Amino acid sequence: MKTDTLFYRLFQTYPALALEAAGIIVADPKGYQFQAEEVKETAFRLDGLLVPPPTTPEAPLVFLEAQMQGEDDFYGRFCAEIFLYLYRRTPRHQPWQAVVFYPQRTTERLDARYTALLSLPGFHRVYLEDLAAHPATMGLQLLRLLVTEPEEAQQLAQRLVRQAQADPVALLLPFPDLLNLLETILVYRLPSLTHSEIQAMLGLTHADLKQSRFYQEVFGEGQKEGQKEGLEKGQKEGLEKGQREGLEKGRQEESVMLVLRLLRRRFGALPSVQEERIRSLSLAQAEALAEALLDFQTPGELAAWLDDCYYRP
Repeated sequence: MKTDTLFYRLFQTYPALALEAAGIIVADPKGYQFQAEEVKETAFRLDGLLVPPPTTPEAPLVFLEAQMQGEDDFYGRFCAEIFLYLYRRTPRHQPWQAVVFYPQRTTERLDARYTALLSLPGFHRVYLEDLAAHPATMGLQLLRLLVTEPEEAQQLAQRLVRQAQADPVALLLPFPDLLNLLETILVYRLPSLTHSEIQAMLGLTHADLKQSRFYQEVFGEGQKEGQKEGLEKGQKEGLEKGQREGLEKGRQEESVMLVLRLLRRRFGALPSVQEERIRSLSLAQAEALAEALLDFQTPGELAAWLDDCYYRP
């Protein structure tokens, strides 16, 4: 569940990476924007859609999916979402392509009904296990970081920081954005480490940290809170508080959004009262619901679970 969220966070920050991984060549890859579109009449939601800039109408729409676990009905759902979207929302003459990311080939569940579509030139399946077999660009190494073992993830992240520091001109995204992505990914991949320990592991200096958006967002508030007890102490306390609260809130929102997406896939559109209850769940409750919903067979079981959670002392 968390890995899926990280994929879409990565593509939102770095849309051109999906094109690079799939080998899709367009005139202006940096002009693409990541969106999540919903076809309301069918309760289908496109998890990832890369939209080209209006200045390149010949460039394709790119439908994205990250499948970290096997799903027997995946290709039926994915193809249905694509064609319904094309039917209802897209200009008639705009081309499209589709990209599915798998951690390894054994995760994929093939369906004979859709093999003809999978053989089309515009339908790409990317297996991240293949990235370890040959040298990769910095962007593709970021993708590998999402699925490598924790020890290898640590070494790979350290190598990416050194590479970025040695050749900043070669970066396809600003160094602060790269730091934000690395820190976010490692917080999930290495949950036993604190944020400060991850920063130390990456060998980041105080000057490096000051470039990150996270530091800039929380540093000013921390400085104000700590002025009475000394500037240095206030900066440290404010930063640590912001880290804890920001990470907790971010994880809660990501967990809730993924739970809602999974429930919509299973039961269709949810009643507004249920959706509001789910959005108000704590991080622990949202993660518990993500596990429990795998056993739900009817909407009534979801309602009962929410009632029990709501009234539980």
